[in-house]
Amino acid sequence: MLNLTRITIILLLILSSNVFLLAQETDMQDEQMQIWMEYMTPGPMHEMMATYVGDWKTINKFWMDPAGEPMIVEGTGKTEMILGGRYQKSTHKSTMMGMETEGISITGYDNATQEFTSIWIDNIGTGTAMTKGRYDASTNSILMKGTMVDPMTKQEMDIREVLTFVDDDHQLFEMYVVNNGKEFKSMEIEFVRQ
Repeated sequence: MLNLTRITIILLLILSSNVFLLAQETDMQDEQMQIWMEYMTPGPMHEMMATYVGDWKTINKFWMDPAGEPMIVEGTGKTEMILGGRYQKSTHKSTMMGMETEGISITGYDNATQEFTSIWIDNIGTGTAMTKGRYDASTNSILMKGTMVDPMTKQEMDIREVLTFVDDDHQLFEMYVVNNGKEFKSMEIEFVRQ
């Protein structure tokens, strides 16, 4: 009888231990699910990006030489939110030295890192520019840093971008590159809502 009681007690301990572990696992799964839900849910920064959905006229300035005059061309842009409002896709069209150009940017805001991320691709190259950075409320701008390949040297070069939200109908994008150890503005785009 004593052995049967011991076996029963041992089985009850094992069973209660398993129930406790199962309850802990369920709590952990609920916590992980909550974290994931917060990560995947668009928030205030996504809402801010969504206010700039629409069609845009662009005035593009390009500097090949920091001491020279910029080349100025006009173009168009179309901005939309994709994947349930989690990312912003912008398509741009203009001309450069008589050639029709087209570029696409995908910008997102990562809820976990609290950083914006962006990639840029176009038909005047085969590389991808990648940047990330934070929103600066004092200037109403997104300040980003990253890299792109310089086709002349075939090496990555540092870039810096500033996207200023002037108002709901105007934005200013500035891009800076490092050349011979010195940073200079290589591009500026004014956006005017159509």
